[in-house]
Amino acid sequence: MRSMTAFASGRGSFGDHEWAWDLRSVNARGLDLRLRVPDWVAGLETALRKRIGEALQRGSVTVGLRLGREGGGGGLAVDPAQLDAVLDALQAVEERALARGMTLAPSRAADILSQRGVLEAPREDADTAPLARAILRDFDTVLADFLAMRDREGAALHDVLSAQVDRIAALTAEATQAVEARRDAAAESFRAALARVAEGAVTADPDRVAQEIAMLAVKGDVTEELDRLGAHVAAARDLLAAEGGVGRKLDFLTQEFNREANTLCSKSQNTELTRIGLDLKAVIDQLREQVQNVE
Repeated sequence: MRSMTAFASGRGSFGDHEWAWDLRSVNARGLDLRLRVPDWVAGLETALRKRIGEALQRGSVTVGLRLGREGGGGGLAVDPAQLDAVLDALQAVEERALARGMTLAPSRAADILSQRGVLEAPREDADTAPLARAILRDFDTVLADFLAMRDREGAALHDVLSAQVDRIAALTAEATQAVEARRDAAAESFRAALARVAEGAVTADPDRVAQEIAMLAVKGDVTEELDRLGAHVAAARDLLAAEGGVGRKLDFLTQEFNREANTLCSKSQNTELTRIGLDLKAVIDQLREQVQNVE
């Protein structure tokens, strides 16, 4: 089992370039990758997406790479062609606005420099492939640390989930015992209800009387709910013992657990059984919260 929550960082260098990684993830329904990497290193983002996609199944993953030169050499540079393109576009917008009687607020230099491609690291290296390979090799180490943390978090999650499933199993067993203990009282209650129905049965429709009797019997019978809770416990234990991503299946199973617990409470007609049903709902809710972090 693997958690979707993890963090890893690292630093590396190649030639006169140096960099720092920041890799983190939180839970998500699917795999959501958000990369902040220099676009002037050809093929870097594509390769990173491929590596992460092969390693992970779910999670909202953010990757940050700060890349520069040792000692800050080279700094940042303005791309004249891109700057001219942005200024031309800005001039066209302002002229169109004036033609319609609109006056736009003055543009600031910081706004123009923030446009994509205007301000960037200098591209002195004609071939960035060697640098990209070095960066990717270093990323493999960071990714391994990241996956190891997800594994450690997953092992802790496994212990918590196993304990919660065991608690659900114990409460299901208690509910079965409570049903047995209330059997005589339930039978007496059913006979009394049946007698009330029979009082008006002389003039009542026989089919309707039969339906009422059947409804009385079904209303207090929780055998199916207890059987399904037992089956869900077995399914949960199988998933906890399985390899690979089981988060989605466990999430679905918690919904089934909750449905049976709700029905058990609504049909209990017994203080002890109601208490057990409420305890079940509380444990199932805790289970659901933890399952949200499972890949």
